[in-house]
Amino acid sequence: MRKNGRKADEIRPIVIHQGYLKYAEGSVLIEAGNNRIVCSVSIEDRVPPFLKGSGQGWITAEYAMIPRATTTRNIRDSVKGRIGGRSHEIQRLIGRVLRAVVDLSSLGERTFMVDCDVIQADGGTRTLAITGSFVALVEALWGCVDRGILSRGIVRDYLGAVSVGVVEGRELLDLDFEEDSNAEVDMNVVMTGSGKLVEVQGTAERSPFDREALNRLLDLAEKGIGEIIDLEKRLFERGLP
Repeated sequence: MRKNGRKADEIRPIVIHQGYLKYAEGSVLIEAGNNRIVCSVSIEDRVPPFLKGSGQGWITAEYAMIPRATTTRNIRDSVKGRIGGRSHEIQRLIGRVLRAVVDLSSLGERTFMVDCDVIQADGGTRTLAITGSFVALVEALWGCVDRGILSRGIVRDYLGAVSVGVVEGRELLDLDFEEDSNAEVDMNVVMTGSGKLVEVQGTAERSPFDREALNRLLDLAEKGIGEIIDLEKRLFERGLP
């Protein structure tokens, strides 16, 4: 057992509150352990300049932590006057993986703007934000289908993400902050419901790891993501829009 009471191959229980915000077209509060993230989706009837006249839509994302999401206060990006490198990397990741499972040509010239605001962080916020963003996006898209704005067949597959790593020589699933801070290997994995890889981010924090370890970590991630996908399917009883 780990210090947090979980088995090596056990994810933190995930709770998703749908329709969390009154005004957003799609929104959730997603919780896992001590993590709390609000993900919302807004729809704009415009696209980036490079897509004008193409008939194709776009999905993009922003990611931020409120100042006291962590043990010490962080300065807001708006005060710094620039987006931090970590936030910029994560929001590009979120937009990229969401676009991988959506038929952008079916959106028309609309932008689906995803906002992820971490209100409490305990490791693995980027992967949890991906899961929360996917659920909020599906909620927004179902709203468009129900109103006759879009037709079904937009989302190709389910999407989930989780972290894995090696801590004190043990391969672990869904690292919390303490585990992540002491990881010898740290990896984030994004997969579809059909088991296809969308993105793998892996780093040897202390010493290199071999192909066999990589395969075992991917198997561990696949187990966790499978559980996340099962949760998503229970939330969307009528399937994907």
